[in-house]
Amino acid sequence: MITASAAVFALGVYLVASGMQIVGLSRGAPAHRPLLLALTGSAAIAHAIAVSGLLVTPEGLNLGLFRVATLVALASVLLILALALSRPLENMLVVVMPLAILTLLGALLFDSGFDPIATPDTGFTVHVILAILAYAVLAMAVGQALVTGWQERQLRNHRAIALLGNLPPLQTMEKVLFELLWVGLLLLTLTIGAGFYFLDNLFEQRVVHHTVLSMSSWMVFAVLLWGRYRLGWRGRTAIRWTLTGFALLLLAYFGSKLVIEVILGA
Repeated sequence: MITASAAVFALGVYLVASGMQIVGLSRGAPAHRPLLLALTGSAAIAHAIAVSGLLVTPEGLNLGLFRVATLVALASVLLILALALSRPLENMLVVVMPLAILTLLGALLFDSGFDPIATPDTGFTVHVILAILAYAVLAMAVGQALVTGWQERQLRNHRAIALLGNLPPLQTMEKVLFELLWVGLLLLTLTIGAGFYFLDNLFEQRVVHHTVLSMSSWMVFAVLLWGRYRLGWRGRTAIRWTLTGFALLLLAYFGSKLVIEVILGA
């Protein structure tokens, strides 16, 4: 009952905050920042209460597809709120909050049939926490890349759109993007390392494809950051590499879980 009540409260406040931000941005007058952050923060607290009830069940730890997805969305919201205290990132909430709404609804309405883990060991728990943080940070990087690309295209075409006036300078946007990519790559490195540390038999645990795709994603992000600081990559090149790396990461975890839990029902 507490889980459902917290989820409904979070959904309602997310909707209010999202609507307030969308209306403000469309009119060229951003939403009142303290109020926006306060609303989002209260929704995130309720979201966290709901997620704890969805993950920790009497049968054990439930890491089903939709429940993990809403946990990643929650981590993204919390990270944006934390970084918004020192970085101009609050506009990214307009992308992340709808995702939080959709994933929370999915977790409440759909059961992927995942068998809860009764006694998860410490290594597995560390791996999961690192993976969620890595997904959240790199998802933020994707959002930042898309907004930066749109901003660059509008400036190149000399289009005076009210929303542009609410965004930081393009140079600042690119700086934030690559800061997020550096943090995301570090967390992804730790995630992969923790996975190799606690996995007993890679083939027995049916995670070969997951490992290969995760390492491929790591390579894409590593090459992108190398290209940035050695060759000056930016703009569309950076966006393409960021999207490619994150697509591989999505396939590594959510793609495999979608096939196994939803399509195959295993």
